[in-house]
Amino acid sequence: MPRIEGCICWWGTVALVMSLAPVARSQEEPWPLHVIDDTSFGADGVKLGDFNRDGLPDVVTGWEEGGRTRLYLHPGFARVRKPWPKVNIGWTPAVEDAVPADLDGDGALDVVTCCEGRFRTMFVHWAPKAPGKLLDPRAWQQALLPASRKPAQQWMFAWPIQLDGRHGVDLVAGSKNAGAQIGWYQAPAHPRDLTAWRWHPISPAGWIMSIWFQDMDGDGDPDVVISDRYGSLRGCRWLENPGPGPRQTQPWKNHFLGARDKEVLSMALADLDRDGLQDALVAVKDMKILFLRRLDRSGRRWQTHVISADFAAGNTRAVAVADVNRDGQPDLVFTTWNARNRHGVMWLEYKKSPLERHWQAHPISGTRRGIKYDRIEMIDLDGDGDLDLLTCEEREGGRGLGVIWYENPH
Repeated sequence: MPRIEGCICWWGTVALVMSLAPVARSQEEPWPLHVIDDTSFGADGVKLGDFNRDGLPDVVTGWEEGGRTRLYLHPGFARVRKPWPKVNIGWTPAVEDAVPADLDGDGALDVVTCCEGRFRTMFVHWAPKAPGKLLDPRAWQQALLPASRKPAQQWMFAWPIQLDGRHGVDLVAGSKNAGAQIGWYQAPAHPRDLTAWRWHPISPAGWIMSIWFQDMDGDGDPDVVISDRYGSLRGCRWLENPGPGPRQTQPWKNHFLGARDKEVLSMALADLDRDGLQDALVAVKDMKILFLRRLDRSGRRWQTHVISADFAAGNTRAVAVADVNRDGQPDLVFTTWNARNRHGVMWLEYKKSPLERHWQAHPISGTRRGIKYDRIEMIDLDGDGDLDLLTCEEREGGRGLGVIWYENPH
């Protein structure tokens, strides 16, 4: 599951403000809202995996204030609009992220959780091998990843990837605030021996908001692409994989994409202008989305375009690229925070080019419910052929709307 800065290379950098047409409230209604689960507190992010191997997407979410991590099994298209079957797979105080990963190679997806606050720990939740036991909480085994405490960090995100070509899947992880780092955990010969996992920092960090993998320089190995919210290295950047062997455990060379003067949040990678090069889209605090357009295959030349999102919406939080209305061209979908009585989730389309001045804005959530939304997955949840929007909301009414999805009416 792929997810995607040192000298600063700003050749050809341009800032264009793209104004957005007002939302046509009289012509468009919000998308239908469906609740997967709203029975805990502080749902914080959604990630996908086929846990029971039935070909349908399941969801794992950490509930930050509720202090637990849950798995939700897709119930089939006939019941998808009702609350989904769920199980608590572990106690995870101040959990910020939960990600599926088959760490031990037994064919069953395990879950890795990242905890911040004063707990500063990562956990592995070993899954039962039999799909029929997934909803039995006693069949899950939670264990501390000892290397995550040395040094203790406020862990934000993790993603599985095979980096060193040895043993099982490795883990790239990032943290925030004092002593923050981005680095990777090297899997041992026996992955269930969590004491044998080794942490290799590759760069200091301020507050990691996104982790993606992409071969940015065309040398055949995966580089790490991140959005970093604070500090001297803030902005969007990529870290150059030095190749297998001892060099891979040393600091990686840093290259910036852009947004060094912004407080960046979640980022997505996509070829927005369809020129064959992977661009980056990132939400920034001051109600904008930055289109970081890649100019060549070196990964060192980028052009910045600013898409203004200050139009009856909250502060931008996360962004995704998807063909929302099935017209063959990529659209932008974004979530927001600070959205009380404002649009919390919207989508944008251009007419002829992503570089044109005016983008048309369309409502998804409307303005009546939702305050603080999180990352986005665009996926067909109801089997009707279009992309629905899966996310979570953690502040509405104290408990939050929870883990939710909006049904695409197109």
